[in-house]
Amino acid sequence: MAEPASAPRDEQETAVIEPLIRRARTAMAGISGVDQARIDELVTAVAWSLYKPENARRLAEMAVQDTGIGNVADKVVKNQRKTFGTLRDLMRARTVGIIEDDPARGLVRYAKPVGVVAAVTPSTNPAATPVNKTMMALKGANAIIIAPSPAGWTTTHEAVELMRGALARLDAPADLVQVLPAPVSREITRAVMRAADLVVTTGSQNNVRSAYSSGTPAIGVGAGNVPVVIDDTADLDDAAEKILASKTFDNATSCSSENSLIILDGVYEEAMDALVRVGAYRTAPTERELIEKALWRDGKLNRELIARDADVFARGVDLAPEAEKCRFFLVEEPEFDPGSPFADEKLSLVLTVYRARDFDHAVTLVRDVLDVQGKGHSCGIHTRTPGHPERLAETMDVVRVLINQAHTFGNGGSFNNALNFTLSMGCGTWGGNSISENLNYRHFINITHLVTAVGEDRPTEEELFGAHFARYGRD
Repeated sequence: MAEPASAPRDEQETAVIEPLIRRARTAMAGISGVDQARIDELVTAVAWSLYKPENARRLAEMAVQDTGIGNVADKVVKNQRKTFGTLRDLMRARTVGIIEDDPARGLVRYAKPVGVVAAVTPSTNPAATPVNKTMMALKGANAIIIAPSPAGWTTTHEAVELMRGALARLDAPADLVQVLPAPVSREITRAVMRAADLVVTTGSQNNVRSAYSSGTPAIGVGAGNVPVVIDDTADLDDAAEKILASKTFDNATSCSSENSLIILDGVYEEAMDALVRVGAYRTAPTERELIEKALWRDGKLNRELIARDADVFARGVDLAPEAEKCRFFLVEEPEFDPGSPFADEKLSLVLTVYRARDFDHAVTLVRDVLDVQGKGHSCGIHTRTPGHPERLAETMDVVRVLINQAHTFGNGGSFNNALNFTLSMGCGTWGGNSISENLNYRHFINITHLVTAVGEDRPTEEELFGAHFARYGRD
């Protein structure tokens, strides 16, 4: 009985997916063999299609209207900043033909496309993420098919149309970039994953797991839940300003947004005062209960409150009237409770605050938070004490540790740090991912190694085993 029932769905998937894949492969053939300069022209044109001020604003407005998530002004910044930064990174890289020639080692490396990329993108960034992934895919001379969140389909479709138009104006195949038709379903998304050559997934962990089980090579990213330490040597006003900017950006939609603050006892009240001065609202214990009741419904985040403006959130939770004039909300936890929802990612302008007895306790609290969610992703610290950041880097199972930075702006690449610009943060095996770095162009190319024999590089037994022999003998 089950097979006949599933047949129409299989036929629908075949009718939708096979033409997309066929057109993508034809488009790839149309740019096969072009040089790096031509590839870079295409990447730049796609970047401009979103970076162009009127397009960045229009797509930001569409995204907020479609999804109800975030705010227009910050999405404009995100559309432009991420695109600009990614383009900077891509223009500095070779991805076509010979990318390394080392005669001394007898090694020549050739970059080649990975093929048709299926890119699953989230509702939080329905324009920025599709364009970001398309730039990286095109840099490797690949074609890409976007599988957007249903909530963001209209925005993503428009972004794809702009990219296709930009390619067509350069007499390049528009089908290098395609999008799944509406209505997007889990079944159709899984079908394009199976049919593609590489899957790259940003968004829910359900999508990431589906990508890894698709049978196609896949790159997924982990969940965020960023804890940030303020130690007793931090510049408290600077830390507060950076936390404000980071936490409130696009109403905390970023996976890199701070979710917990861990403040050392010696500066706890001073740090809280600094946060209040920049616009934080320090909730009372009774208001904590109001937030918990309203922000989570049946164990899930309330879509009516996540990523909303502060005044909308305050009214929705029924906080005191003065809370509506604040920028974000501090919920103080007397002790760490792994069962508390406040220990988890909140996707809202709510920051959980823990009081640490000393730095050792702060390190323990960072680990406790990450054990709830966010392992592999990142953490941060505001400090002027040498050794404290290194301690976190040495002991935490995270890919990124940021020092004295606005986490949202630094974690996905910045103009003042060495991380690649991206909207997709790999979290290593700690986060169930295959990469432990920011997604970048290197993940969209295959490498052929041309190997020539050179002078022998063969050490003696003594050179390799000498230290072992001297200490343990030859037995």
